[in-house]
Amino acid sequence: MRFATLNLQGRTAAALNFETHYRLTPFDDVASLLRGVEGDLSRAADLVLEDTVPLEEVSLAPTVNTPSKIICLGLNYADHIEEMGHGGEAYPTLFAKFPAALTGPYDDIEIPSVTNAVDWEVELGVVIGKRARNVSAKQSHNHVAGFVVANDVSMRDFQRRTSQFLQGKIFERSTPIGPDMVTPDEVDYALDLRIVCSVDGKVMQSSRTSNMITSVADTISYISQIITLEPGDLLLMGTPSGVGAGQTPPVFLGNDQIVHSYIEGVGELINRFVSAK
Repeated sequence: MRFATLNLQGRTAAALNFETHYRLTPFDDVASLLRGVEGDLSRAADLVLEDTVPLEEVSLAPTVNTPSKIICLGLNYADHIEEMGHGGEAYPTLFAKFPAALTGPYDDIEIPSVTNAVDWEVELGVVIGKRARNVSAKQSHNHVAGFVVANDVSMRDFQRRTSQFLQGKIFERSTPIGPDMVTPDEVDYALDLRIVCSVDGKVMQSSRTSNMITSVADTISYISQIITLEPGDLLLMGTPSGVGAGQTPPVFLGNDQIVHSYIEGVGELINRFVSAK
């Protein structure tokens, strides 16, 4: 099953993908849908309305607009650790984002006038379905609603101003996610999917989700020891090597460049970067 959040006239709505069209639900986004059904997507079929939107007319919003939290992993691929000059850590590196950082899968992304170091980071996004607190890695799959493609667009100059790099990760409308949330059964829990990012058609990142240091299961278990994960929460699982900051010399995004972010079986984001006016 595939779920998305659609832009409608003056509002958004969670919808179920029927390949040729989407059918709407009474919920504003996929996060609120998950809260409404308490993570049991089998109940969603009973809530689908008769209202439909043809695929060619769809405008997609961020899949989850209202997560209670967005938690991200840094340095979760060994080759990315090497290219960024970091040492390995004994525990996952975590940081947070806020819902205002999210944007749609095909939206333009503005390059803020205060930065000249905008970088790409394709990532697997995990949407939490059922509340998770102190769950084991073995239990954690029961708490996954599905997966999205994400790009943790980073303002590297702001990120490197201090040892805490949150400020380079939370610029408004800078993190595209989508296009649909794909349920785990369609992609074997994303255990070994190809993950790729290209800039203006040139492949910059190419890896597999099986190369992640901390798996989805271990990540959910670890975070649930710290804080309760709620339906609709979003986890970003880190990026492989090939980011702009890892090039020699570093390369960053400029006006009118297009970034494609792809994960096998999940989907693709297409985002044009535009200079602030």
